[in-house]
Amino acid sequence: MESKGSGRFTMSRCLRSGDTVHTSVVVTLLLGVWCASALEVSVGKVPFMEAMNGSTVLLPCIYSSCIGIKNLYFNWHYNDNGTMAKLCEAVIPIEGVEPRVQVYQERIEFVGSSKHNNISILLFNVTFEDEGEYTCFARNPKEKNRNHSAIFTLFVVDELKVVDNTVTTIIVSVVGGVIGLIIVVMVTKTVVLLILKKSAEKNKECLVSSGQDNTENGLNAAKADNKATPKA
Repeated sequence: MESKGSGRFTMSRCLRSGDTVHTSVVVTLLLGVWCASALEVSVGKVPFMEAMNGSTVLLPCIYSSCIGIKNLYFNWHYNDNGTMAKLCEAVIPIEGVEPRVQVYQERIEFVGSSKHNNISILLFNVTFEDEGEYTCFARNPKEKNRNHSAIFTLFVVDELKVVDNTVTTIIVSVVGGVIGLIIVVMVTKTVVLLILKKSAEKNKECLVSSGQDNTENGLNAAKADNKATPKA
């Protein structure tokens, strides 16, 4: 009886352990799905740019969330030698509703739209002092205040550098020359093989014709010899 009871107890512990494992797996999967659909902001595939002194530049930023937004808070900051200077901020109540943006820098203008998940800004009359890192930040209360940020780096120059395409041109020319040479070789090879094939066919025809002529001449000579031989 004791062994049966201990066996049942052991089986019960195993079942509980299995349930715990299953629960952990389910929780892990749910967390993975939640993380995959969480808020994210992006400043594009190239997070930096060069701008001429005195020009106007676009500081891009878009947000995304698979479960949607509600009272999404966002702002832009400029890293001024370690001091984060706020450039603008706003709250997007729901998707499709344009925010009322508070701008704290006179050369900044909000040009985004909640209809396109766009929270980009323009910076007018760029100076060398504007060079540095600009941070786009967003927080979504609908995702338990999940927040995310992205950094865009601006470089200010006197004049934009002219891209030297000499190396690229040389590489393209070499590759084109090699491809052209291969095509010429292949065409020449095809033409030579065709000529050799035709020449072989002509030689074959000549040999056959010559053989037939020799056979006919032999037969004619034999007939002539038979006619010339006197009867005994």
